[in-house]
Amino acid sequence: MHVPDGFINAPVSAGAGLVAAGAVALSLRGARRELDDRTAPLAGLVAAFVFAVQMLNFPVAAGTSGHLLGGALAAILVGPYTGVLCIAVVLLLQGVLFADGGLTALGVNITVMGAVTVVVAYGIFRGLVRVLPRTRRSVTVASFVASLVSVPAAAVAFTAVYAVGGTTDVPLTTVLAAMTGVHVLIGIGEALITTATVGAVIAVRPDLVYGARGLTAPLKLRVGGELVDATPEPAPEPASGPARPVAARSTKAVWIAGLGTALVLAGGVSYYASASPDGLERVAADQGIDKKVEEHAAADSPLADYGVSGLDNARLSGGLAGTIGVGATVLAGTGVFWAVRRRRTHAATAGARTQDSD
Repeated sequence: MHVPDGFINAPVSAGAGLVAAGAVALSLRGARRELDDRTAPLAGLVAAFVFAVQMLNFPVAAGTSGHLLGGALAAILVGPYTGVLCIAVVLLLQGVLFADGGLTALGVNITVMGAVTVVVAYGIFRGLVRVLPRTRRSVTVASFVASLVSVPAAAVAFTAVYAVGGTTDVPLTTVLAAMTGVHVLIGIGEALITTATVGAVIAVRPDLVYGARGLTAPLKLRVGGELVDATPEPAPEPASGPARPVAARSTKAVWIAGLGTALVLAGGVSYYASASPDGLERVAADQGIDKKVEEHAAADSPLADYGVSGLDNARLSGGLAGTIGVGATVLAGTGVFWAVRRRRTHAATAGARTQDSD
């Protein structure tokens, strides 16, 4: 659903840019409360993982493909404010480095693919975990439903933007029906990917899933046919000193496994992704929305279209481009999130000093 330049007129694109800037500013502020010793090291990794999985277009209908949007996944893993920032980082790098998603449409894309998906998905997710039994399965069920709904919600949001600033004369009802129809199918793929990822993290480190915090009952794991607490009571203190609490456990193993998975997906598996146009591209071509599409400003980028300029081997070119993309995203994302985390720490320190002086 990467909107290119030319689909939406300049005034509405500028307005969407202001909305996106406001969402990012609000998220930078809100992320200070979410980024702690557990989420800060992983937020950049989540952005890189979303980038990698977005390269894996999967077929959803004859001649049409879809890919992960990622807003639901990011929000559930690291929090809604941080989730918006994750998607914004991904979209910015995709637009600048890979000519994917228009630069003048960056505000539209961040609003539709970032803010809308996160708000809808996390709202549904939190509502469901409050009414469902407090178990691991409930978290995965809530993840499935939330991510499934978030994709057609983004399609509706794009249709609303198109209704105000579309550059072609296509009946709104036609656009809405076509967009929601294909994106419901894409939403099923989104839900499966999100549920599998959230379930995998819960299975090994439930304390790292932001959306699973605050449950009134502990998450359960099935061990030997019996349900046991995912975070058991700490063992007696050894002679060498107290045991580390769960929150203080190292995230190094999870980080290495996640980065390795992202590199494999982007650098190797992406070669086998569907080459069919995605949902928005198919609808645009079928309904004539793309009549005034403009050439991307970064079309001459050495990484445009997820290939490395000068490399004739398609597998090597795409794999190297994907690897570079994952590296750039994890570096950019980690830099942003550590900066936000440091600012939170400095603010807390300054507040403590003020109280001491009083």
